[in-house]
Amino acid sequence: QVQLVESGGGLVQAGGSLRLSCAASGRTFSSLRMGWFRQAPGKERRFVAAINWSGDNPLYTDSVKGRFTISRDNANSAVYLQMNSLKPEDTAVYYCAAKPLAGTGYDYWGQGTQVTVSS
Repeated sequence: QVQLVESGGGLVQAGGSLRLSCAASGRTFSSLRMGWFRQAPGKERRFVAAINWSGDNPLYTDSVKGRFTISRDNANSAVYLQMNSLKPEDTAVYYCAAKPLAGTGYDYWGQGTQVTVSS
């Protein structure tokens, strides 16, 4: 089992920045692929970014490329999402998720943190 706890959400004006954090526990963190997803009101949960154990070749959805950066700290079992140049359309609940190396999907999810970007 893996427990994930997100933090760092809040209200920010368009053009501003936020840094989301996700603390993991319960399993060897370096064995997990970590991802961030988001769910806007009335919409499905969507992929935002992912990072493997080494931190190489992070993946991003097109709408956040060049603005968001995913990173991880294996020593402290944490993953981060630095969000710059925020837009109102980035408003959503952001979820941290973990995928075991041998798994086929993201099996573990945090409770989510609200990000609201005002225009």
